[in-house]
Amino acid sequence: MNDIQDRIEAKMDLAPEHVALQLEHVNIYYGPKLAVSDVTMQIQKNKITAFIGPSGCGKTTVLRALNRMNDLIPGARVEGHVSYNGQNLYDDQVDPVQVRRNIGMVFQKPNPFPKSIYDNIAYGPRLLGVTKKAILDEIVERSLRGAALWDEVKNDLKKSGLALSGGQQQRLCIARTIAIEPDIILMDEPCSALDPISTQRIEELMRDLQSKYTIIIVTHNMSQARRVSDFCAFYGIRKDETEVGKEKRWGTLVEYGPTEKMFTNPDSAETRDYIAGRFG
Repeated sequence: MNDIQDRIEAKMDLAPEHVALQLEHVNIYYGPKLAVSDVTMQIQKNKITAFIGPSGCGKTTVLRALNRMNDLIPGARVEGHVSYNGQNLYDDQVDPVQVRRNIGMVFQKPNPFPKSIYDNIAYGPRLLGVTKKAILDEIVERSLRGAALWDEVKNDLKKSGLALSGGQQQRLCIARTIAIEPDIILMDEPCSALDPISTQRIEELMRDLQSKYTIIIVTHNMSQARRVSDFCAFYGIRKDETEVGKEKRWGTLVEYGPTEKMFTNPDSAETRDYIAGRFG
């Protein structure tokens, strides 16, 4: 095993009650193509973990593997273990729908349903069998407060979610996610389409939410990763050019640890060069 993997595995010493997710030797394929190789890491509960790295390194692929979103892509498959509460999420008896209830996701572009603000939030609870209006009202208010949106929309709950600003739509999507009370929230570049003020609101919201949720975020913004995350995972690209005329490329986890250490004293020269903007 290489030195990088040895260093990462040596850090996998959290007590079980502090582990939100554990990945062990995870390989992800799209058809015959290896997309991500040999990812091993523990993700700590009630912390914000950022995935960073150049385009094509597999950070979003790993993120989507954490709640089995890659199942929706024909030919995608995962080797190794992704464990949640001691259960491998890829065991045959595990229901991917239940996985996504416990591990929610906020996408890069805000995607409100073409429904009212109220119905956007109530959608998930209704699917779970909640029908009483009083209970739905309480869930809607609690979720919108949790997403720091209640004061802005409380008098317009019948208004279409699509009529909100981009930043408000993203917070609406976060509220929709927390309405079904997941344990973990995945965020795939949630601020990439937002202006600086909206980005600041989302970052502040992430910090507010981490007391209740474990948050994992993919971001290309190094300043954002340093501002909001407690831990950082840097993914790099590996190449195999041994076959004439063919280049194989795949992503791999290069370094993982506390964010401040990674940005001030990384273990890997590759990490140092990426953070300094010398490639990627």
